[in-house]
Amino acid sequence: MSIDSEIGRSIVAGGLRTNYHDQGSGPTVLLIHGSGPGVTAWANWRLTIPELARRFRVVAPDMVGFGYTDRPADIRYGMDTWVKHALDLLAALNIEKAHVVGNSFGGGLALAMGIRAPERIGRLVLMGSAGLRFQLTEGLDRAWGYTPSIDKMRALLDVFAYDRSLVTDELARMRFEASIRPGYQEAFASMFPAPRQRWVDALASDESDIRAIRKETLIIHGREDRVIPLASSYRLAELIDHAQLHVFGRCGHWTQIEHAVHFNRLVSDFLAESC
Repeated sequence: MSIDSEIGRSIVAGGLRTNYHDQGSGPTVLLIHGSGPGVTAWANWRLTIPELARRFRVVAPDMVGFGYTDRPADIRYGMDTWVKHALDLLAALNIEKAHVVGNSFGGGLALAMGIRAPERIGRLVLMGSAGLRFQLTEGLDRAWGYTPSIDKMRALLDVFAYDRSLVTDELARMRFEASIRPGYQEAFASMFPAPRQRWVDALASDESDIRAIRKETLIIHGREDRVIPLASSYRLAELIDHAQLHVFGRCGHWTQIEHAVHFNRLVSDFLAESC
């Protein structure tokens, strides 16, 4: 995976120069990545974008503060900022409504969008999702507390994946190099400083608001996830009336990578039901 593949198109959304990938045609699916160090939309969704693009228009941005999107020095990172950026991107692309697929941090953002702007959202897919209060896991604490080192990056990616063979030297090097781009670590460190339990809580929506969601929702989780507890997805399935839950065994936090073929088919078929 090269830097060239991570850089897609560029558009100004709400004053922020935004790097995003845009493939396919049809109903729009917005893919929102997680918050791991060195993350980009392409790193998270490289196996998902081309498959979903067979049936949908797929838009996958680097959210503000991540990847190749702007990182303004004076910005205040938080759910208000990220929700606004996502909605501003849809507006800049003249997209009135989109299905939203969120991974981890992106799942918490997708939930918040479903609560705050339901008229802009079709169906929701929440994968290893944040968005509820839970006890900070060691895996998430290590991810948010990352300081740049190739060894630390490889050790962290080992936490993310159940199948350690997925954590290649190339992947670790790519994510490490992304994490040391000018300004990246400063922005990343400012998002989730210790003590980090408060940031789990800050990404959470009120359970009463989640219970009020009326969107058809697919919840996906890896049984061996060491970053976001599986119990959180069980709770989301209890709270959201129109929800279904799919748990992948022998799977960590990277459902879309570790079980790419089944993940893509599951999500594609679920979203196509509304077309």
